[in-house]
Amino acid sequence: MPYLDRARVQLYYETHGTGTPLILTHGYSSTSEMWQGQIDVLAGEGYQVVVWDMRGHGKSSYPDDQSLYSEEHTVADVAAILDEVGGAGASAVVGGLSLGGYMSLAFYRVHPNRVKALLIIDTGPGFKNDAAREAWNKTAHETGARFDREGLSLTQGMSPERSQVTHRNAEGLAMAAHGMLAQRNAAVIESLPRIKVPALVVVGGDDKPFLAASEYMAKRIPGARKVVVPKAGHAVNLDQPLLFNDAVRTFLGSLGGTAKL
Repeated sequence: MPYLDRARVQLYYETHGTGTPLILTHGYSSTSEMWQGQIDVLAGEGYQVVVWDMRGHGKSSYPDDQSLYSEEHTVADVAAILDEVGGAGASAVVGGLSLGGYMSLAFYRVHPNRVKALLIIDTGPGFKNDAAREAWNKTAHETGARFDREGLSLTQGMSPERSQVTHRNAEGLAMAAHGMLAQRNAAVIESLPRIKVPALVVVGGDDKPFLAASEYMAKRIPGARKVVVPKAGHAVNLDQPLLFNDAVRTFLGSLGGTAKL
């Protein structure tokens, strides 16, 4: 599968099927492998399914410069991949899980004309409250510090989408925690009412830390649909793949021809 050169970073990505691009971004410390149960199903719906590894993850590059890990870089990476697979300025259905879902919202905020629909999965939209954001960031930085201390063995105690994948080293994951998982402002959460494309919010019924956030997004994003998948945790697409796939297929089917123009 191909790599995309982005200055000092090589991004690993895969494309499957033909049609309008549908790009899926994995969660923090996971990889594109987490989407294996969705690729054939969604490609069968007439989409070109694109999965990729964020910088510091999986088969992509692990730059040793902390400044190369940020929300802005990640949004630009998604744009560059879409340019590569669909042509300059190509639009897509854009989605992801957890950090990948947050980055999908961030991508829409910067490039609203390049998004046909949003898939927001087990995700939080950030924080309006400074103290809440600082608490989140404290946890993010502690996670980065733990990867520095304990190495890749730390992933073995994490949820399935993280414990069953392969990374090159722990240093990239640590820097990604400090630069991509940590948040700088309330820009994403404040942008929710301005979203003008169809949006599907999916959350596992047992993913308690993200139930309230999912309800908040469903209410704040105009016309958003929400699906709570029973007996599923944070990795809803792995815990209940059939129910998850049905929810996404139903949503994509409701878009009619508009998503494939």
